Amino acid sequence: MTTEPPYLRIAAEIRRRVRAGELAPGDRVPSTRAITREWGVAMATATKALAALRQEGLVRVESGVGTVVVDAARRTSGAATLTRERIVRAALELADAEGLNALTMRRVATLLNTSTMALYRHVPGKAELVRLIADAACGEVPLGPVPADWRTGLERAARWLRGVYTRHRWMAHAMASFTRPVATPNAMAYTEWVLRALRGTPLTPIDKLHTHLAIFAYVQGLSMADDLEEQALQDSGISNGEWMEQNEPRYDAIQAAGSYPELMSLTLGGSFGLDLEALFEFGLRRTLDGIAAMIDETSG
Repeated sequence: MTTEPPYLRIAAEIRRRVRAGELAPGDRVPSTRAITREWGVAMATATKALAALRQEGLVRVESGVGTVVVDAARRTSGAATLTRERIVRAALELADAEGLNALTMRRVATLLNTSTMALYRHVPGKAELVRLIADAACGEVPLGPVPADWRTGLERAARWLRGVYTRHRWMAHAMASFTRPVATPNAMAYTEWVLRALRGTPLTPIDKLHTHLAIFAYVQGLSMADDLEEQALQDSGISNGEWMEQNEPRYDAIQAAGSYPELMSLTLGGSFGLDLEALFEFGLRRTLDGIAAMIDETSG
């Protein structure tokens, strides 16, 4: 028996409230934070629920207000002129809700109530569509002015990139190749910003590029782990704590031989719980410390 994903159940309940008149046109629907509190789900699941409602035209994002219910008359006249911008927005929301594997030209056409051939007049294919939604994701939040201090700049850049990947889990896979990078204006603007942050350091051009790529790789690696964790939660339907309980006998059997005394001494009693955000903070500090040491050596 297939279990319906949590985000679809949440979307169905919000849809029911709209149809029952509990939420009128123009009313704000529950925010992602409100959804996480009411349903006890992760932020990513709440984001997918709202994305699913946006895809069907039931709600829209209103600047300075939040996500609001769309008037029924506006929904029925929603067969607006097909543009590249509409296609990219629909594809972005689909990828956010269901991942890159679900993103096809046919699926996007269905969401927009048009033919697949009509999409090809604006976008030549899926590869270009992925490039366009990646660029859109990178362009959502500006990095702001480059700070004078290189460390402040690199920390801001790392957190900005982490934010992009947190809002759009699929991005870690879309931008995975280092030797065949996705060429988008907003992604290149991020690289330019990081290099400007390093402009006042004595690092060589190659060291600056390696510094940028090392931070990029670090953030991307953890973001891929985030995506895998979310996918595992959806596929299994059990929490991390429940998964550990189910697998605890296997770990106990392996450790019973006494072959891993250091590991056992650190994890005995369950005092250590892995948190990816804590790991991100730890790794970012150590990475920046290493770059600082390299800059000091170069300055000498």
